[in-house]
Amino acid sequence: MCGRYAASRGPEDLAGIFEIEKWEPEEVLAPDYNVAPTKEVYAVLDRPLKDAGDPRPVRQLRKLKWGLVPSWSKTPEGGARMINARAETVHEKPSYKRAFSSRRCIIPADGYYEWVTAAAERELEVEGKKKRPRKQPYFVLPADGSVFAMAGLYEFWRDKTLPDDHPQAWWVTCSVITTEAETAPLAVSPADGPHALADIHPRMPLMLTPDRWDSWLDPSRTDVEDLRSLLEPPPAGLMRAYPVSTAVSNVRNNGPELLTELEGPEEGTLF
Repeated sequence: MCGRYAASRGPEDLAGIFEIEKWEPEEVLAPDYNVAPTKEVYAVLDRPLKDAGDPRPVRQLRKLKWGLVPSWSKTPEGGARMINARAETVHEKPSYKRAFSSRRCIIPADGYYEWVTAAAERELEVEGKKKRPRKQPYFVLPADGSVFAMAGLYEFWRDKTLPDDHPQAWWVTCSVITTEAETAPLAVSPADGPHALADIHPRMPLMLTPDRWDSWLDPSRTDVEDLRSLLEPPPAGLMRAYPVSTAVSNVRNNGPELLTELEGPEEGTLF
């Protein structure tokens, strides 16, 4: 799954990476090293500009809320639960299938966090002993330091309790698509830790390599079977993972120190 990630790149950097044509200065977000559900995040999307009179899709960098609210939802409360959409079923789930066919985006990140339960703690759980497991967080990122481009969906939701001209009348929300975690060896792995992403968690965000960006964002591609071909996982061996401080487990903690690589798992959280 993807429940937390880091995003430190600014709009100028992202504009160069994704060939952005339009972004609004008032939508600039501060670097966030502990992005959690319901936060505002950057998303790259291709869409005609509103009131421009030109149907041509324009590559935009937009500020969206993480946690998709379907257009037909009566209230936005369920958005916090819809942060991830499974690649295997995204084309058929009522909450996601309309967005999958026409409202796809890329959610840029430095990498994502995932938590591993220590072996000793897992044994206690298996034995049925009531002890809260302490988990070691890992940061997962492209081994070459490039942007981690997560496949995403976005949706519009109208708050009918507000007038049309109210700034919060429309919500634009998003979800990250996940897929099965790689079982192949990591490009770089800790000596005392996981050697594959599947050793950390059975799911991972679907990373799009640059050769798929244009096809994924193209709103004219609406054929479901054609789009499903874009959900193939990236080539194996592109990622690395390393342990980070358990401070990241508290969403109130935020700063570049959360990305500091530890020499090994913290005491009491041995892999």
